Amino acid sequence: MTDSPEFEILLTTPPGLETYLLQEVKAAKFKRATTIVGGVTIWGGWDEVWRANLTLRGASKVLARFGGFRAFHVAQLDKRARKYPWGDILMPDNVVKVDVSTNRKSKIYHAGAAVQRIERAISEEFGAKIADTMEEAEIVIKARFDDNNILFSVDTSGAGLHKRGHKQAMGKAPMRETMAALLLRACGYTGDEPVVDPMCGSGTFLIEAAEISRHMMAGRAREFAFEKLATYDKNAVQKIRQSWAERESAQHFYGSDRNVNVIGFSSANAQRAGVADLCTFSPVALSNLTRPEGPTGLVIVNPPYGGRIGKKKDLYALYAAFGEVMRERFEGWRIGMVTSDTELANATKLPWLATGAPIAHGGLKIKLFRTKIL
Repeated sequence: MTDSPEFEILLTTPPGLETYLLQEVKAAKFKRATTIVGGVTIWGGWDEVWRANLTLRGASKVLARFGGFRAFHVAQLDKRARKYPWGDILMPDNVVKVDVSTNRKSKIYHAGAAVQRIERAISEEFGAKIADTMEEAEIVIKARFDDNNILFSVDTSGAGLHKRGHKQAMGKAPMRETMAALLLRACGYTGDEPVVDPMCGSGTFLIEAAEISRHMMAGRAREFAFEKLATYDKNAVQKIRQSWAERESAQHFYGSDRNVNVIGFSSANAQRAGVADLCTFSPVALSNLTRPEGPTGLVIVNPPYGGRIGKKKDLYALYAAFGEVMRERFEGWRIGMVTSDTELANATKLPWLATGAPIAHGGLKIKLFRTKIL
C-alpha cells in the first residue's frame, strides 16, 4: 500500500489547539503539514492515514480526502454519484452514513437533498447499507460542497481518537485525552520530568503524561473505522504496530483529589492503560498537598470553573488556595492551569505568562494559563 497515490489528509482538533497539533505532526515527520481552522492537513497515502490514527496523541479524527467531482444541480449530482467508484473505498457490507456541508457559492445548497442523492447512489449502485443515524454508521462519508465542487472525505477513525480504549470510569466534566496531550505539549512537557495534578479527576493528564514518558502508542488498545474499508492492509498496519518502540521511564506521576471515588477511577484507568506502576493516586485535599520527593517538574490542573461545575463565587477561595500552595510548596516547578475564567486564574496570584488563543471545549472557551519556573 505504500505505493498508493498521495492525497490530502485532515487531522482535526478543537479550534485553538492547531499550533500544538502541528508541532506533534511535524515531530512525527508527516509531509506538507499546514494548519487550518480546526485542524492540520498533511499529504500521504493510506499508510500515513493508519500511522496518524495509531500514533498521534493530539488529533481528534483522521479524515482521508479521497476524491470528488463537480455538480451544478441535483440531477447531475445523482448521475455522477451513481457512476462514482465507491468500491475503491467502501466494502459492500459497510453500514454507511453521508454528512454534507454546503456553502452559498454552490448551486446545490440543500444539504438534505444532497445527502439523499449520494446515499441512494451508494445503496442502489454499490449495495452498501445506509445507516439511519450517524451513531449506527460504521463508515461516515463527508461531502463538502464548495463553488460547485464536491470533495469526499472518509472518517477513518470511527470513535473519536480521545477514546484510547482504557478510560472506563470518569468524574464530572472530563478532559479529553487528545486535548490533555496537546495541553501537556503546550506546557513544554516531553516525558522527562514528573507531573503533579492536585485535582486529577479520572487521571487523564497523568495517564497521558505517563504514556508519553514511556513512549506508548496512543491507539494501541482500540479499533478504527479504517479496518472496515476496502483500502485496509492488515499486514501493513501490523508492521506500523510492530515497529513502534516503547522506552523505560524513570519518572513518576502524582494525582490527588478530595473526591475518594474519582481516585478509584483514576487508579483503575491507569491500570488498564498499563502505567499504574508510574502513577500514585491519593485522596488528598488541596490544603494538605505536599510536593513529591525528587526532581522538580510540571503541575497541571483542570479545576472547576463555574460554567459546568460549581458556582463562580465559591471558586475564588479554591483558586486562591491553589495559588498559595503552589507558591509556598512548589518552588522550582512550573504550573499549567486550564480555566474558562481569567478572573479566577488571577485569583491564584501566580505569575501567568501571556495566554494563547481560546480553545473550544464542551461548549465553553477555555484558556491555558502557564508560568515559568516558580
